Amino acid sequence: MFPSWPIRFHQTSRGGCKSGGWDENTDSGSGSGVNTNTLSSKLETEPHHNHFESQDSPISSQQQEDQEVQLATSDASRKGPSPQQKKKGASSTSEKAVDAKTLRRLAQNREAARKSRLRKKAYVQQLECSRLKLTQLEKEVERARSQVSGTGGGGGAMMFDMEYGRWLEDEERQMGEVRRGLEGGISDGEMRVIVESYMSHYDELFRLKAEGAKWDVFHIMNGTWTSPAERCFLWMGGFRPSDLVGLLIHQLEPLAEQQIIAMYGLRHSSQQAEDALSQGLEQLHHSLLHTISLPQMLSAMAKLSNLEAFLLQADHLRQQTLHQFCRFLTIRQAARCFLVIGDYYARLRALSSLWASRTLINNHHDNSSIDLQTQNHFSNF
Repeated sequence: MFPSWPIRFHQTSRGGCKSGGWDENTDSGSGSGVNTNTLSSKLETEPHHNHFESQDSPISSQQQEDQEVQLATSDASRKGPSPQQKKKGASSTSEKAVDAKTLRRLAQNREAARKSRLRKKAYVQQLECSRLKLTQLEKEVERARSQVSGTGGGGGAMMFDMEYGRWLEDEERQMGEVRRGLEGGISDGEMRVIVESYMSHYDELFRLKAEGAKWDVFHIMNGTWTSPAERCFLWMGGFRPSDLVGLLIHQLEPLAEQQIIAMYGLRHSSQQAEDALSQGLEQLHHSLLHTISLPQMLSAMAKLSNLEAFLLQADHLRQQTLHQFCRFLTIRQAARCFLVIGDYYARLRALSSLWASRTLINNHHDNSSIDLQTQNHFSNF
């Protein structure tokens, strides 16, 4: 009636049902009916356990993740900022410093750009003024040329005087460049360019004199285009080359021995050429005097054409003397040579101006003394 072996019933938890829930050591022959019942109950309860497990497992994993995040956040708050955060804060401070430097550099660039625009504007205005002045001078030249074509020799003399005035203005500019070059210590190549430009400047003067002599040789020969003090030292419409060489020998010291010998040799050859031209001009004067006394005007006109030839030969001698300076002097000595020549003639012109102003002052004092004597004379009555 009772089984030979007792039935072992093992009640497990809810999660244990998944693993079987019954003891596998029960006798297979004696517990066959009970196993069938338990198998059916197991089949009925297993889907429910699987259903609860499928719902509970994601909720528990999400809660665990939330708890881990909260724990990590609390630990981080207790420990303070991490090294990465500290590094990030330092980088933000350096970025602020870089931004300040960038802003300061941008402000400096804007200020430099503003000054550059102002300089450019002033330079453009200067160029515009120079252009207007050049246009005005061109108009004056054209007007003078038209007057020359209508008035003959007198117009030619007036045109030469105007061109010579422009040459004097350029002379001041050339002297300024030479003086700045000597004081600024520029290279020999740059100084050579300045000296060659100055030499071309004097070549332009000789060309102007040759053109003026075609219109009025007496005007050029007598030197009425120069200042009164310059006319005292005039020789055939210009300076004596030998006098100029003697002036430079004392002004360009110290010179090398070979240079001194070359300067004295140039002075001697210049004196010989001057004497030959002076004798030829004197013979021309005697010939003209005899021709005019006859009178033979046509022959006198033919002989006057030789006067222009003498003037051109004298200018050629002066030009060659200036070129000789550039041959045996160094480039800086040649620059000082032109500077001495320019200062010498500038002083002569200044002396003429001072003398003219002195004459006016003396005339004013003389008139004042005459008026004072007249007043004293009539005061007796």
